[in-house]
This record gives sequence, C-alpha cells and structure tokens, in this order.
Amino acid sequence: MIVSQDEFIRPSITVEKLATLRTVFKKDGTVTTGNASGLNDSVAAMLVVSDDALINYNLTPKARIVASAVLGVEPKIMDIGPVYATRKVFAKAGLELKDMDVLEFNEAFSAKALACIRELGLADDDPRINPNGGAIAIGHPLGMSGTRILQEASNELIRSGGKYDLATMCVGVGMGYATLIQRILYSI
Repeated sequence: MIVSQDEFIRPSITVEKLATLRTVFKKDGTVTTGNASGLNDSVAAMLVVSDDALINYNLTPKARIVASAVLGVEPKIMDIGPVYATRKVFAKAGLELKDMDVLEFNEAFSAKALACIRELGLADDDPRINPNGGAIAIGHPLGMSGTRILQEASNELIRSGGKYDLATMCVGVGMGYATLIQRILYSI
C-alpha cells in the first residue's frame, strides 16, 4: 500500500468558507467540521524500554520520559484535565513551562486546546505549541494519538535542537494526561 496524501486535505478551504460551516452538536454551538479533528485511520508503534534493554538490544534512544501524570476532573469540565496534569507533572519533575522547548496539546476541538493554553498562561500564538500541527490539522486516530504525540515530540526536539517537550491529552470523561520528555543528549 502506498499512501500519497492525508485523509482530510482540503486545498480549497478559506477563512470565509470556514465561517459558513454549520455547527455539529447544537444549533447555537461553536464546534464545526472546521475547528474539530477528523477521525482518521492510522497506526503507530513505539518502544519504551529500560537502559538495560537499550544495551542488550543495541538500541539508540531518541528521548527519555522525565515524568508523567494522570489526573481526573469532573466529566462536565473534562476539557481542562490536561492543565491539572501539567501542573502535577511539573511539580514531579521540578520543571516549569518556561523550560519547555516544544508544547504538544492534542485536542479534538480547538476550544479545548485554547482553554488549556490560556489557563496555563500561554499566548495563543506561542510558537512552541504544536509546531507541526495538532489533531485538528493531522487528525485524531483513536487509540494511537498518544504514541503519535510522543513520537512527534521527540522528532521535533531532534529537529529543533530543543531539550524538553510537554505532551498533553484530554481523554474522555475527565482524564488529563501530561508527559515530559527530554531529548537524549548522550549515549547509553
């Protein structure tokens, strides 16, 4: 099989056309097919291994997991879960937002990502946020988004020469995930 283009490329879309899209959940709502991710088909794999496994199998790491956190909030405010998980993961790691070179916010709807970005005190146009696009641009393949985000994060750290990435996800009914990764700057 040869894949020559992504599933949801819309070359003819304009800001004017986006403004005319109907809402999808309720008549006076704000979510449209233009500010929500598509459900995509995809596959990804990742090895998360110990230092011993790196040596035993002669593997070359891209990044290491510094810390991760999972935190639940009330389902009615589930969109904000990544904010609380982010605060928890920074407390565990002794790091702050200012230490991050890349910030990955994976959200199915733009309003969710914006709510988290603003609650964390970031500017909407912070260049560290989803530098290669998030779920709305790339798609939201259920069951593999976490792997995609962490792979994209480690690849971007290598491309940009950055050191730390924060990767977050909101997962149904109130779960927020945050993972800090660090580009490998040494050999095992």
